[in-house]
Amino acid sequence: MTDGAALLARLGDAVNGIRGRLTPDAPMDAITWFRAGGPAELLFQPADEEDLSNLLRVLPTDVPVMVVGVGSNLLVREGGIRGVVIRLSAKGFGAVEAIGDNRIRAGAAVPDKRVAAAALEAGIGGFHFYHGIPGAIGGALRMNAGANGVETRDRVVSVRAIDRGGDVHEFSNGQMGYAYRHSSAPKDMIFVSAEFEGFAEDPVAIRAAMDAVQTHRETVQPIKEKTGGSTFKNPDGTSAWKEIDRAGCRGVMIGGAQMSPMHCNFMINTGNATGYDLEYLGETVRATVLEHSGIRLEWEIKRLGAFKRGREVQEFLGQLL
Repeated sequence: MTDGAALLARLGDAVNGIRGRLTPDAPMDAITWFRAGGPAELLFQPADEEDLSNLLRVLPTDVPVMVVGVGSNLLVREGGIRGVVIRLSAKGFGAVEAIGDNRIRAGAAVPDKRVAAAALEAGIGGFHFYHGIPGAIGGALRMNAGANGVETRDRVVSVRAIDRGGDVHEFSNGQMGYAYRHSSAPKDMIFVSAEFEGFAEDPVAIRAAMDAVQTHRETVQPIKEKTGGSTFKNPDGTSAWKEIDRAGCRGVMIGGAQMSPMHCNFMINTGNATGYDLEYLGETVRATVLEHSGIRLEWEIKRLGAFKRGREVQEFLGQLL
């Protein structure tokens, strides 16, 4: 388990000038949409970019740093997360504005839906897909979030980031190294904002596209459940949900975790699922699909933290490797 008080004591006077909130042993189940998982050793919510840089500069290099967003596609293991977990605040990183030439600037803590709304208000097309993605811009930048045939890489112009040492960097679209649900930008970079570009479009058409996205989500996805969104990436040439369904895993349950009967690539917490239940279910599905079709599903949900002793989960349950 974590010991946030000891870590905070170790940092001592070095954090006296930090203006953001430092919370030892912060419960991550209060943050993640799954409502499950162990604590963060030390949760830091910086006041702004300068505050974030200052903390990173005084943080010992042996202390791990992890960044989380709104927790929509995050599975935290029961042993919790060692080191410092950074969650960007809406106050310091939640601004979004149209800046001319069909461009939008957004902080990393801005919900994707707010970017879609800002684009609608400014008459900028190409952002309707964000209306259906339950996350924030920081996560969208890192994983190249997409939906309805559009991806983040189609809209990004530049990304502003801060490295582990507290220094600021700017990345062009090409430097982000985008691929399907992936960016090859350095893992230690903390994205703080980005500029995007769309195209001029009639707000009526934009609104219609956003409504279509919302209707689709409400029709086929369990959006009212405690879920992390799409559990696995789509394999080449097929869809994850199709392979899960073909393997007989629609609706399968382990403890309080279930593959949704409505959309079987959505894993849900039916009420009392633990991080162990959720990950064990996911690996059970991976093992079953591998045995059925030979396809190795890859996690789209980000899994963080340590296993609780005696409750470890092996990939593919340690079988068929």
